Amino acid sequence: MAEQLGNLTRTHTCGALRPDDVGADVVLLGWVHRVRDLGGLLFIDVRDRAGVTQVVFGGDDEALMGKAKKLRSEFVVGVSGHVQRRSAETVNAKLATGEVEVVVRSLVLLNEARTPPFPVADDTPVSEDVRLKYRYMDLRRPRLQANIILRHRVTSVIRQYFDANGFLDIETPILTKSTPEGARDYLVPSRVHAGEFFALPQSPQLFKQILMIAGMDRYVQICRCFRDEDLRADRQPEFTQVDVEMAFARPETIFAMIEPLMKAIFAVTGHEIETPFPRMPYAEAMAKYGSDKPDLRPGMPIQDVREGFRESSFRVFKEIVAGGGTVRGFVVKNAGGYSRSEVDGIVDQAKAMGAAGLVWARRSEDGAVTSSIMKALGDAGVRSLLDAASCGNGELLLVAAGEPDATSKLLGQIRLNLAKQKGLLNPDTHAFTWVVDFPLLEWDGEEKRYVAMHHPFTSPLDEDMAKLDTEPGAARAKAYDLVLNGSEIGGGSIRIHDATMQSRIFSLLNISPEEAKLRFGFFVEALEYGTPPHGGIALGLDRIVAILANESSIREVIAFPKTATAADLMSGAPSPVDDRQLRDLHLQTRTRPERARADHA
Repeated sequence: MAEQLGNLTRTHTCGALRPDDVGADVVLLGWVHRVRDLGGLLFIDVRDRAGVTQVVFGGDDEALMGKAKKLRSEFVVGVSGHVQRRSAETVNAKLATGEVEVVVRSLVLLNEARTPPFPVADDTPVSEDVRLKYRYMDLRRPRLQANIILRHRVTSVIRQYFDANGFLDIETPILTKSTPEGARDYLVPSRVHAGEFFALPQSPQLFKQILMIAGMDRYVQICRCFRDEDLRADRQPEFTQVDVEMAFARPETIFAMIEPLMKAIFAVTGHEIETPFPRMPYAEAMAKYGSDKPDLRPGMPIQDVREGFRESSFRVFKEIVAGGGTVRGFVVKNAGGYSRSEVDGIVDQAKAMGAAGLVWARRSEDGAVTSSIMKALGDAGVRSLLDAASCGNGELLLVAAGEPDATSKLLGQIRLNLAKQKGLLNPDTHAFTWVVDFPLLEWDGEEKRYVAMHHPFTSPLDEDMAKLDTEPGAARAKAYDLVLNGSEIGGGSIRIHDATMQSRIFSLLNISPEEAKLRFGFFVEALEYGTPPHGGIALGLDRIVAILANESSIREVIAFPKTATAADLMSGAPSPVDDRQLRDLHLQTRTRPERARADHA
């Protein structure tokens, strides 16, 4: 039966005691982590958020020993006693408290616990569904607690940094207007306004721009955002971003503000980040790495080698070049030991990705050359190709041809696969880059219209303004993404601050004046009241902390995440509601509650 806390007051956390505390009387409060019963002596590891301390029961107090022998994993206890130094042979170097232990003189059993659904003391593999259903138990595990503590430390650094740089932390609405453009909104029906809906914000985009119109100058918010979209390891229906906006900003203003912030954030885990970060135009990122979020750690950039095939005897590539296509490749270093079957395996991998083919050439350590197109090019032609790509002895050149973007994307994926296999993606290496000069618009073949690559409020580059009339798809944007190790951890832009230009962009997006007024009328009107040039960025807090914690999924750094099907297994959300609630909201459902419960189960 559980006892009361009474006047029992913790003197130390379970991670605090050191040899300097030997002889002190202490009170520890926490959970039973492990039990080791040696008959005459009973050793209990007591755990709290700060760590683990070993406590010892023994001696002549039979009542105390009898009570202690009933303790089981995850019971909540309070112990008081004195600190003693462990003998040299029993020191536990894995624990910060491993040189000392507490000899217990009194024990309070604050609560018992059912047998846990999985071990808390050990980081043994457990299915994700079980972990999420019993998230309160999962969060007791040291790894998850360390992740949540790391997240707290990072957010504290972020708040301190922006406060020191004159930013105002301002909350924006959670219940707002649906302005669908991209991901689907989560809708909230209004009880008071029958048939009308609020939306949960996908981002505070319009409100933070309005704050610049309102003269707030520098805004920041660590905010929750919501998107009803298909989920992946780095996506959640609700997520957290560090939202930033600055008046009178140019891209360089944003870069100069965010780069020192990254240094401060990564210093939390002892990593030193070099600044300034390199900048790479979108077109270069796509050509060299096949991605707008390039991972720079492995090197091996993709090169254009089409000139070597323009007059080549290799007819397939020669015809592709003549037809306006490209030939591109990249060099794999230290590949002299690859067997022919391993190289053929890479070719098969490319075919599985949909490639028509992949050709290769290489130099052995002694300079001899071999190639899958040796017959077509001959020894001299292969050497010329390898020279053009700066492929040295012991290196392998992989080459593909076709439409430029598709070719680079294929090679980019092969590049990353090989980098993983060769161990070139060191998690302790942090290769930041700014990807800039994105296309302003991209053509949607299904909808037969242009859509905004970032969002409709992004300003075109000054030098590309004229292209909006003649070649809108070629116009570039004052947009930028912050990329780290192949992951986009932030994205932003300089905004449109002129109502006429904003209407022009709406027109290019096939948004009629009537629709624009319905969806964005309040914002367009605000633009007409003296809007300063402004811009900002949103940083993905979940992604940043996951990288710092060396976790592959952001679910590991969120206290209460959803599953891949956007369900909360612990609380049972989403769930049916009763008919009265639906009537209050003027709603009907086509799915019977019984069926909904069955589907959820």
